[in-house]
Amino acid sequence: MLNISKNSVNEHIEPSKFSALNVTQNKKSGRVLIRLAITLTLVLLVVMFLPWTQNIQSQGKVIALRPDQRPQTIHSVIGGRIEKWFVQEGDLVKKGDTILYISEIKDDYFDAGLIDRTKEQMNFKESGVESYDDKLIALENQVTSLRSILKLKLEQSENNIKQAQLKVINDSLNFVSSRANFYTAEEQFTRFETLYQQGLKSLTDVENRNLSVQKTRADFIGAENNLLVSRNSLINAQVEYLSIRSQYAYEISKVESDINSVLATKFDASSNLTKLENQLQNYTKRQSFYYITAPQNGFVTKVIQNGLGEIIKEGTPVLSIMPEKYDLAVEMYVDPIDLPLIEKGQHVRIQFDGWPAIVFSGWPNSSVGTFGGEIYAIDNFISENGKYRVLVIPDKKDAPWPEPLRVGAGTSNMLLLKDVPIWYELWRKINGFPPDYYMTQDAKNEALNTKK
Repeated sequence: MLNISKNSVNEHIEPSKFSALNVTQNKKSGRVLIRLAITLTLVLLVVMFLPWTQNIQSQGKVIALRPDQRPQTIHSVIGGRIEKWFVQEGDLVKKGDTILYISEIKDDYFDAGLIDRTKEQMNFKESGVESYDDKLIALENQVTSLRSILKLKLEQSENNIKQAQLKVINDSLNFVSSRANFYTAEEQFTRFETLYQQGLKSLTDVENRNLSVQKTRADFIGAENNLLVSRNSLINAQVEYLSIRSQYAYEISKVESDINSVLATKFDASSNLTKLENQLQNYTKRQSFYYITAPQNGFVTKVIQNGLGEIIKEGTPVLSIMPEKYDLAVEMYVDPIDLPLIEKGQHVRIQFDGWPAIVFSGWPNSSVGTFGGEIYAIDNFISENGKYRVLVIPDKKDAPWPEPLRVGAGTSNMLLLKDVPIWYELWRKINGFPPDYYMTQDAKNEALNTKK
């Protein structure tokens, strides 16, 4: 049958009895097989040169683009006891709407008139501070008066010193004059005695001259005594000057010490007043925390604390709220090896969970049920899962994303790269090469500007 041997069996077999043998021995069947093989080869070659869009596939989820638009948990700032709920799950609340009312559980704040009593204490402290101000003014006036009196006293004492100095000068001149008169009288008496012995002067003249000597002696001694007295007066005036300075310096220092004491007491009272003001603000602010309000417009999604009378601690989460208006984005993660191939503005095809789609990874334009997006941001630090996070926003040039789409929905993402032939893509995957780097038009323009 295969004509391998020279010995043929055709003479011993009736071909008409075997239909399969008739088919295999038919020459037309072999030609059809050859033509089919050639056709398939040509088709395969043509397909190999068709364009193929390289892509990076990743799973993700829908999130809100801005942090203030994402779901948030509302906490209780202070500890308290749940007294009344004003909302339930699914309610739409506006900014400032009351969500929950809690009562106080700390005994330090049980007093209903705590704020009024604190205000009274503040008023007393303010009056005390004002009285210290008045006392300071009086003491400062006293210091001013003492300084004025000291100035006058010193001027008076300086005048006394000058008078004493002039008196000393005058007495000194009198002393010198008296001494000269005394010495002159003695010389004259000596000459009169000589003349008396010679018989030229009478005894009466000698006795008169002796009386004159005694008188000038008395004047000399009196002038000397006056000089000593005036010098002593000068010393007393100088001592009095120093005594006045010392006395008033002591009195002024004492008053200034009183001023410093009053200032210290005033500062202490002012410090206590500031503490009371701080306490009053804290008490007032704490009472405002009894009512937990909505920070923005949104929907109550989940109530974490339930019931009435339940005790909650400060910082305890109470409920979660979803903002009413938000901008959608897709959060996806890529491997570090693919990070150099990604840049802002790059196009992404997205398939949302719940929206049926027919996806052709190599021909994204032929996919049905997918939506367009572009890369908005790329994290500069790796995430805990060992990948880099990428945020994708809707592509304004493509069809809008579905309106019923909600935050948290899952996504399948294809980050589109460069268009290459299919044979090149197969060759790349067989060799384990990464996809080709793709540059957006903005990146190309920036590179050209850098070269220039």
